[in-house]
Amino acid sequence: MPSKRFKKLPEKTSDLPAEAIEKLIPEVKKNCTTKFDESVDLSFQINNKQKKSEVNIRTVVNLPGGTGKKVKVAVVCEDAKAEEAKNAGADIVGSDEFIEKIKGGEMDFEKLICTPSMMIKLSKLGKVLGPKGLMPNPKLGSVTDDLKTAISDAKSGQAEIRNDKDGNIGVSIGKKSFNDDQLIKNYNAVLDALEKEKSNNTVKGDLVKAAFITSSMGVSYKLKLGKNI
Repeated sequence: MPSKRFKKLPEKTSDLPAEAIEKLIPEVKKNCTTKFDESVDLSFQINNKQKKSEVNIRTVVNLPGGTGKKVKVAVVCEDAKAEEAKNAGADIVGSDEFIEKIKGGEMDFEKLICTPSMMIKLSKLGKVLGPKGLMPNPKLGSVTDDLKTAISDAKSGQAEIRNDKDGNIGVSIGKKSFNDDQLIKNYNAVLDALEKEKSNNTVKGDLVKAAFITSSMGVSYKLKLGKNI
């Protein structure tokens, strides 16, 4: 049974025409009637079934307006780089001993960064880290010797963009408490990342078939992208 709060939200928003992000953000915020700071979320349906291959998107985007989340960052590196990682703001730093702890199921972090020389050892934990989406990946900037940049990016506001097998992408662009300009900047950063991925995947026609915006506990609205993606 829908709650009293949910019953008060607008009905049949899926029947409304698509609108620009600038018009929809105030509507989405108006529907944030819970006591917590709801997130503002995007959902894309992509044209992932191509004639010659299936489109698989996996990238990260640095959100200029931040994410509103505190991210606990762990780093696996050789001892000589441990001090650098700590000074850059890593919450957990370790080498072989830390890898053994992860193997045993200790994963008290949201983001894992690794140096290339330690990746050989860490790659054996694919079955442990993979299902949780924590395995470092060079394409996502989480396998690197430039620990300072990787840690800074992870802490300041980074979102992963990846599609599931049905071609759906879900990504948060911030919180209700963000000002409209912050959310719009983050939205544009996501669109830029998708545009780049479209070029990289040589997609025929449009990459995005449909786009929607909602809040954690709100209702969904169709988005007019305004970009050739």
